Amino acid sequence: MQVVVALRDQPRRFNELKRQVGGISQQMLTRTLKTLERDGMVERTVCPTTPPQVEYALTALGHSLSEPVRHLAQWARANIATIHDNRRRYDSIR
Repeated sequence: MQVVVALRDQPRRFNELKRQVGGISQQMLTRTLKTLERDGMVERTVCPTTPPQVEYALTALGHSLSEPVRHLAQWARANIATIHDNRRRYDSIR
């Protein structure tokens, strides 16, 4: 979800995405981008520079998903502390 939201306004390079998403490993971001590309949500463009620069951008399909995902991501951020509290409480009982 956060990758789609991060790409909503403009194309981004890998490290820029990694900084914006925060808390995601390089391996997980790579997997996520490959999956989104495979699903037709993200387009990967390699710029012919030395070293090559790669940009990721949402496709039309990805943009159509970005608004509902943005709302879901906002909800998740607003409620993450409560979710963590609930998990701790649940785990301490078990």
